[in-house]
Amino acid sequence: MSSEQKSTIVPSGIHDPVQLARVELQAALAAIEIKANYPRRISEAADRAVTKARQVADEKPAAALAALVIGATAIGSAVWAIARIASR
Repeated sequence: MSSEQKSTIVPSGIHDPVQLARVELQAALAAIEIKANYPRRISEAADRAVTKARQVADEKPAAALAALVIGATAIGSAVWAIARIASR
């Protein structure tokens, strides 16, 4: 369990209503901060994608090269199409 998940969990066994309200508020604010932190979420997703791509490249170099060529072709085609539309 990550530290982020621990900070969003309300522990059981709290009987004081004021203490319970504080812990629930703290957990809710932590969950909102995790959910709303888009730069961090994007960075973590990019890190996962890079890790997966490296793993595929190590296991299947031919497939990784084919994916790279297809991706570059798709990006090049998109740029060419946008440039063509913009030049009209």
